Amino acid sequence: MAGSGAAVAALVSGGSTPASAGTRPRKWDHDADVVVVGTGASGFPAAIVACEAGSSVLMVEVQPHIGGHGICSGGNIPLGGGNSMQKKYGIKDSPDLFFRDLTDWSVVEPNGFPDYRYNDREIVRAFADHSVATFEWLRAHGVVFVEKAPDTQGGTSVGNSVPRVSHAAVMDWPMVQTGKPADPSVRTTTSSGNGLIRPLEAAARKAGVRILLEHKMVSLYRDGPGRVIGIAAEHNGRTVNIRARKGVILGTGGSSSNVAFRRQFDVRLTEEYCGVAGQPWSDQDAGGELAAMALGASLWGGFNETGEFGFGITKPGSIGTRYGYVNLSWMPGSPVFDRVGATGLKVADWQDVILVNMLGNRFYDETGPQFTANNYDSIDPYIPDSYLNAKNVKYNPNNWINAALAGIGDTHNGGGPIWAVFDSDAVARENWDPRPPNVDVTGGFFFQADTLSALAAKIRMRFQRVPMNGRTLVDTVGRYNGFVDAGRDADFAKPGPKWKINKPPFYAAWSTPVVHDTRVGLRINAECQVIDLSGDIIDGLYACGETAGGFSMHGLPRALCQGYIAGKNI
Repeated sequence: MAGSGAAVAALVSGGSTPASAGTRPRKWDHDADVVVVGTGASGFPAAIVACEAGSSVLMVEVQPHIGGHGICSGGNIPLGGGNSMQKKYGIKDSPDLFFRDLTDWSVVEPNGFPDYRYNDREIVRAFADHSVATFEWLRAHGVVFVEKAPDTQGGTSVGNSVPRVSHAAVMDWPMVQTGKPADPSVRTTTSSGNGLIRPLEAAARKAGVRILLEHKMVSLYRDGPGRVIGIAAEHNGRTVNIRARKGVILGTGGSSSNVAFRRQFDVRLTEEYCGVAGQPWSDQDAGGELAAMALGASLWGGFNETGEFGFGITKPGSIGTRYGYVNLSWMPGSPVFDRVGATGLKVADWQDVILVNMLGNRFYDETGPQFTANNYDSIDPYIPDSYLNAKNVKYNPNNWINAALAGIGDTHNGGGPIWAVFDSDAVARENWDPRPPNVDVTGGFFFQADTLSALAAKIRMRFQRVPMNGRTLVDTVGRYNGFVDAGRDADFAKPGPKWKINKPPFYAAWSTPVVHDTRVGLRINAECQVIDLSGDIIDGLYACGETAGGFSMHGLPRALCQGYIAGKNI
């Protein structure tokens, strides 16, 4: 066991684990009552609550900036249960109703996948019971919500009974996407993760929370077989030992960027799925999970990671850029734009392109949507825990993602690059400017040529392991143009194919699926304490948000609420 733990710890740090990892170091460089790893939607509530309760708190962040995945989000927060915003607009909700919704085995998507059946009832009960308190706590700590009735925008797997999604207003905070504040006319009506995280950062600093940037946790220290007593972090090439007198809270954001880790749950998610949502502002590298696993921690909720519902993996919203997540656009003023490379071309109408695999073959209806997920009124009529909810669902799977990940029929896992192919007429219809910084030419995510065969020959980049054959692409486009003449897509039933691809120049833009949510993670109990493989609590170690497993809900609400719970309990 000790050897396997050391191996996992080495994986966390890339082979530079302190020799004393897992035990007490010879000296401490910093100390606090509570050490919080990660400065995102879990970390800040945990840190502030613990600090205001009288504990000294030190936050550790690997990036040179705060915010994690949460600051890149849309700021959509379904913390229901009967909060003040719901009450103001006459929406009757309760913790019991919220819990019932999020554990209803009978809710099934049109592709047959259940949203809630595999949720851990203990941690969902804790979430439901603390959601109202978390919502009101956010308001008390500077988060301003857009003044409108809770709705369904941006919520996935958040319950069928009542609307629950409220939205954090961007206010005057500079946005990480642009580097500047939103237009004054929309600052109270536009939702953004900046409007969530920046007020919490201010509240944390006011409370006396210390923050260490550019410190990467590489392992946890444990007092023999007893409690967790601190962490080892890397900073400027050296190991920094940080003592935690009361314990460590992991809010490291999940594992969606760690290829080896995520492939334990979906073997298809190979290296080409490189534009993970939230990158390059944050990197969900499984550091928290791996460090805890080195101490014997258990993983939890694997089905929720692979279940085909919600935003675990999405269809891109922008093409021609590595970072094409549908709800996040990086602009040239962003502090990280030098690592982004391009804004991407927003697709208004998927009729304007065809999508081809590495070989140059179409594989699905381009207008096909991504996976669905349950939200308010998705099932009507809705009878809680009734077999009729599943029985009445019309089987109608959204398989664009599955088709894109299917590959080219050889023995390799992973679907390879997906390319959007279009012509100059499509550029005009979409009002695109296919030049940098709108497209990433130097990174190999966008190509242009005067003929289709020349275009195929130009597609050379690190993930294109099989050269595209020019004759194949010419034949694919010719066949599709015939479908436009016929008014019928005989291959994939794309509704009324509209536009031929025949006016040069021709373009190929990166349009590969985007990995998003992490829904598998460390096993925790209702107090957010980490549980080991024997079912025992690892004393002094807590986890929350996307670092924790067992809960299929998308994003912010579970991160915020579990951070609040962990901060209280530590």
